[in-house]
Amino acid sequence: MTNMSDSSAWVDVRYRVQPSADAWILPEVPVPESRPHDKLSRHLADVFEAWVARTGLDAIVGHNLAVRWVKANPKIGIDPDVALITPAPPQEHQLQSLCTWKAGHAVPRLAIEVVSKHHPYKDYRDLHERYGASGVGELWVLDPEGHGPTSLGGPVPIQQWVRRDRVFERTHFGAGPIFSEAIGAWLWSDPLRITDDEDGSDVWLTAEQAALAAEQAALAAEQAALTAKQAALVEREAERAAKEEALAQRDAAEARAAELERKLARREER
Repeated sequence: MTNMSDSSAWVDVRYRVQPSADAWILPEVPVPESRPHDKLSRHLADVFEAWVARTGLDAIVGHNLAVRWVKANPKIGIDPDVALITPAPPQEHQLQSLCTWKAGHAVPRLAIEVVSKHHPYKDYRDLHERYGASGVGELWVLDPEGHGPTSLGGPVPIQQWVRRDRVFERTHFGAGPIFSEAIGAWLWSDPLRITDDEDGSDVWLTAEQAALAAEQAALAAEQAALTAKQAALVEREAERAAKEEALAQRDAAEARAAELERKLARREER
């Protein structure tokens, strides 16, 4: 029997959410972001861009791209820090916002929010309600710097919300790693990274990081080849020196033998 006085006991709470015409209207101008917040969200977007290119997935990666899902009130929406949208919508390069009632505008498979130092409460209190109503398949709320309020259970590095049918359920609230069905990979919190393997070593890189890693690997291979070549030269030089030493020792032995023969011959002559 569960002891209800035990503060570690979990309780599942489920409730229905309807769009809020007032609270869910997107602002006319972008909300300012701190540099660490913008840097991390851009890095994650670049990581996903490289993954999409590497896998050939028919998808786009949005960075602060407005997602709207209420045709009757298109001002209602949300703009994820990062969103993985697959398949890619038509005319993706001219896309101003994702309107899920339009043909070819699929709901994001995955949305990512980075907790803001200046607005941490919404990321722990009700942000998931808007994503749940939008139809997003999976949501990550990342708080690597620990801005979350303790009054709402924070801070925690990772919140994960997953859609199952019409239910948007929080499946993780804490440190990583966690498995994401949306991308078939693992999300880690210390340090924050995405990996293909459960061991955490096969890390997803940006295109720039991958190019640098390839360059470093090529340089390392070149250096290894040069080291091997130098080792081979040293080995050949050692062999040559050993042969010369052997020849010198043979010549010295022959010279000593010849001198000994000459001495013996002079004695016989006497």
